[in-house]
Amino acid sequence: MIITVDTNVIFSALYSNRGASHVIINMIIDEHIKAAISPQIYFEYYDVLTREENLRILNLSLKEVEDFLDLFALLAQKHFIYYLLRPNLPDESDNIFVECAFASKSDYLVTSNVKDFKQSELKGFGFKVVTPKELYNILEVGNE
Repeated sequence: MIITVDTNVIFSALYSNRGASHVIINMIIDEHIKAAISPQIYFEYYDVLTREENLRILNLSLKEVEDFLDLFALLAQKHFIYYLLRPNLPDESDNIFVECAFASKSDYLVTSNVKDFKQSELKGFGFKVVTPKELYNILEVGNE
């Protein structure tokens, strides 16, 4: 299984060791799930997670966040995106996640913000947009 992970899922996983986001990120680190990443997504993660206010909220140092991102990038499948898809998302910055999910042939695009993705033209792109909890439930059913 290959997934593309929105920044809000990474943030949630680093914020709390409880919840579906944390489980999913641990499954990526334990190499039970493959994550897809592009340079644009990596820099989005870096930009958001290393903001001073977010480091305070996460109670992490810059080095801890950088170490996590280095590990995540090391384990992830790397893909280049070329801004060829325009799915008309309400938040233009979300397009990089759609394009990476498409380029990587991800099974799922995991986000806590499904509303913005589901109101767009994503039918036929080959992946499903799900929340971390929905993916967790899918994984639980598959492990029974």
